[in-house]
Amino acid sequence: MNRISDLRKNLFAGTTSNARQFGMIFTLVAIVLLFQIWTGGLTLTSGNLIAVVSQYSYILILSIGMLMVIVAGHIDLSVGSVAAFTGIVVAKAMETYSLPWPLGIALGLLVGALIGAWQGFWVAYVGVPAFIVTLAGMMLFRGGNQYIGNADTVPVPEGFREIGAGFLPEVGPDTGYNNLTLLLGLAACAGMVWREGRARQTRREMNADVAPLWITGIRLAVMLAVIVFATLRFAGGRVGTSLPVSGIILMVLVLAYSYYTRNTIAGRHIYAVGGNARAAELSGVKLRRVNFVVMMNMSVLAALAGMIFVARSAASGPQDGLSWELDAIAAVFIGGAAVSGGLGTISGSIVGGLVMALLNNGLQLEGVGSDMVQIIKGLVLLLAVAFDVYNKRQGRFSIIGSLLRPFRREKPAAPAAAPAAAPAAAPASDPDTAPVAG
Repeated sequence: MNRISDLRKNLFAGTTSNARQFGMIFTLVAIVLLFQIWTGGLTLTSGNLIAVVSQYSYILILSIGMLMVIVAGHIDLSVGSVAAFTGIVVAKAMETYSLPWPLGIALGLLVGALIGAWQGFWVAYVGVPAFIVTLAGMMLFRGGNQYIGNADTVPVPEGFREIGAGFLPEVGPDTGYNNLTLLLGLAACAGMVWREGRARQTRREMNADVAPLWITGIRLAVMLAVIVFATLRFAGGRVGTSLPVSGIILMVLVLAYSYYTRNTIAGRHIYAVGGNARAAELSGVKLRRVNFVVMMNMSVLAALAGMIFVARSAASGPQDGLSWELDAIAAVFIGGAAVSGGLGTISGSIVGGLVMALLNNGLQLEGVGSDMVQIIKGLVLLLAVAFDVYNKRQGRFSIIGSLLRPFRREKPAAPAAAPAAAPAAAPASDPDTAPVAG
């Protein structure tokens, strides 16, 4: 019994958030096994896994930025329109002005940064709720996409397509696998072992509880088995295919943003703002700066996702980006984030995104119509928002409750008994800070 208790405690890390993410990993495994049986073994083939990463990497990239937005207590409904607008601007620039594709990528990131600065200004410095700002942005940039592209498709050059449709090249001797993918998998295994060893050493130095070695061994063995399996699958695809370039971009972003949100002061400030904005403000956190950065960062990642999608499609079109915000938001909530803000991880959002991606993929392999796929997505979003209702009942901040508050009639509070002492006046707000919208 003690061993089972230790296993649950250390795998769940003693927190509700990690327990939910751990549960979603089991859900992901269950979905994979279900569709593996249902499709007669097609789900885990090399070709299908490569296709999943290639087709859904842009949603996973969006979920990274959306996680930070939701953790800070906001929501962004404009990501699909921003991605579509950026895609058409870059495609038009390369077609009309013969802009080299590397400069086209730089232009796209710049467009995303400008859009993010525009939306971040309204949220952080004017105080308009992000829900309203991004709803306006969704309409504004969708219209901009159709205006610039004249509601037509615009092709992109061959070099630009590599970021969305390219794969790691074949190098070295013929091993029957893609050698670069094998080396990348080997490096991932070594990094995982180093990370676990470093984590145990750090906890010892801090005189904190250290998980029993046998539990660390189980956790490490499971993770290494997953990495090895995925490496062999991606490296063993048909000749000319391997790990997609978009997958490499996604992995770099996951590592970078995981470090940023967990190990930097600026990253922890995002969680502080989402957890308790007033307390964060009184602690010296610059709320305006945090809100501006998360909104700007979201648009930059949306621009990158849009360019990857356009590169894979070989052209930008008026239907790009439709309902992307639904997939990104659902991925974040499924991955363990709370609508109330202050809770969630990058890795959890990736797990949630993979649940959505493999669910879509499995249904498509079975020939399920797009109507049923949309119904299932809607149900997933509904269940995710149910977490916000639960948090609200626990007395925590709720985005939905905040949006509906102006329309409620509150009963006047009963006169309080004579207090022992009058409460101290709240300190004046720092001119460089502002309350979280909503």
